[in-house]
Amino acid sequence: VAATLNADAFAPSSLPMARQQLTRVDIATGIPSADVLVGGSNDGNKEPERKGALIDLDGIKFSGLKGKALSLTHEDFPDSGTVRKVIPADCFEPETAKSLGYLSVSVIGTVLCTAFGINALSVLDPAQFWTLPFWLAYSAVTGTVAMGLWVLAHECGHGAFSKNRKLQDTVGYILHSLFLVPYYSWQRSHAVHHRYTNHMELGETHVPENMNNEDSTALYDSIELRKSIMDQFGEETGIKVWGGLQAFLHLIIGWPAYLLIGATGGPDRGRTNHYFPNPLTEPKQPKKELFPGNWKEKVYQSDIGVAFVAAAALAWAVCDGPAEMMALYGGPLIVVNAWLVLYTWLQHTDVDVPHFSDNDHNFVKGAFHTIDRPYDKLDPWGVIDFLHHKIGSTHVAHHYDSTIPHYKAQAATDAITENFPEIYLYDPTPIPEALWRVCKGCAAVEKRGEYYIWNNKDVKDELL
Repeated sequence: VAATLNADAFAPSSLPMARQQLTRVDIATGIPSADVLVGGSNDGNKEPERKGALIDLDGIKFSGLKGKALSLTHEDFPDSGTVRKVIPADCFEPETAKSLGYLSVSVIGTVLCTAFGINALSVLDPAQFWTLPFWLAYSAVTGTVAMGLWVLAHECGHGAFSKNRKLQDTVGYILHSLFLVPYYSWQRSHAVHHRYTNHMELGETHVPENMNNEDSTALYDSIELRKSIMDQFGEETGIKVWGGLQAFLHLIIGWPAYLLIGATGGPDRGRTNHYFPNPLTEPKQPKKELFPGNWKEKVYQSDIGVAFVAAAALAWAVCDGPAEMMALYGGPLIVVNAWLVLYTWLQHTDVDVPHFSDNDHNFVKGAFHTIDRPYDKLDPWGVIDFLHHKIGSTHVAHHYDSTIPHYKAQAATDAITENFPEIYLYDPTPIPEALWRVCKGCAAVEKRGEYYIWNNKDVKDELL
C-alpha cells in the first residue's frame, strides 16, 4: 500500500455522500512494456513507474492474493497479440494420439470404479438404508475419477482435443450426453463465458448479485439474508449457516439450475435454458441472446443425445429400482457436477477479485482475472489434479486461449508467469479453505470506481 487519502469524488452512487478513505493498492514491481516482452529493450533495463489502483478498501477482505487483483489498472493489461507472442507456438497444437491416451486413462478409471460398484450390488443392496455410507463413498470416488471425462469433453467443445473435427465432436457429444449436458449448447455458452469473464452484464455463470441494481431478478437480497441469519444465530454460527447454505446451493443445486434457468448467468441475456434455445424472459440486449441463429438448431441436435441417456436412466430405475440407478449413476453424476461448479466458482471468484461493467472490460482483462489454485496439493500425491488433467492449476492459460490442450497448458502457464508476473493471479490458499472463504464472503457486489467489489462491511474479518 503506497498511500491513503480522503475524497468523496469516488464515493459509490448508492452510498451516502460521506467522505470515503481511498487506498492506493500497489504491487511490488513495475510492469514491463510490450516491446520488452517480445525481445526489445527498456532503456537500460529500468522498470517503468506505475501507480496501483486507487480504491476504497472499506469492507474488503483480502484472500491469499493479498489484494493483487485490486491493484491492477486497465492500462496494466497487454493486448492479446502480446500475450500470444510469449507462449510457445507448439502449445496451440492439439495432438490426437495424446488426447486419446488421456481419454483412455479417464475411461479405464471410470469403468474400473463402475465395475467395482456393480460387483458390490450383490452384498450391499443400495435399497437398504444401512448401505448408504458405502454408496456415498462410492459416489465420491467414482465421481471424482469421472470428472476427468468431463474435462476432456470440455476440451472437445473448445477445439483443444483434436484437429479431426468429426472425431472431436463425436467424443464431445457422447461424453456430454452421458452427463446429461447438451453438447452444442454448452459449447456455445462456455465460449461466451470465456469471452465475457467477470463481466457484470454479459458474463456467463457466477455473475454476482449487484447491490446497485434495483431491477435485480434475484430471489432474495443476499446481503440482507446473510445479515438476518447472523442476527438470528449469532455472528459466528450465523456466518457458518450462511456459508453452508451457499455451498449447498452452488455445489448441489447450482449446475442443474444453470442448465435449466441460467442461474448466475448474465442478466442482460434474460433467463436461459440449455435444452430450449429461445430466451425464457426478454433479454435486455436482444442481440446478445445466448443461442442466436444456427445455434438454435444445434441445441435441438444436442437434446437427442441427452434424451437418449435420460430415457435409459429412467428405464434402468423402472426395471432395477431407483436406488440402484442412483447408486451407480446418479450419485457419481452429482459429484461430477459439484466438482465442475467448484472449479468454475473458485477460478473466477474470491473476496478481493473484482468484476467489471462493459465500459471497463475487455477479453484479456477478463482472462487475467482467472485464478490458478493449488489443486496439486488437494492430496499428498497430486492424484486428483492428475485425474482432472490439471484443469484448476493451469486455468489462466486456458482462459487466455481455450484451444491449448491440457497437456500443454503447463508450458503456457510457465510462459505467462515468467512474462506477466504482476498480472498473473495465483492464490496459494488450500482449496477447502478458499472454498469456505468464498462461501461466506462472496454474497453481493457494489460499484466502486471501475470495479464491482464484494461487500463484506457487515462481517468481521476474522469470521471470513
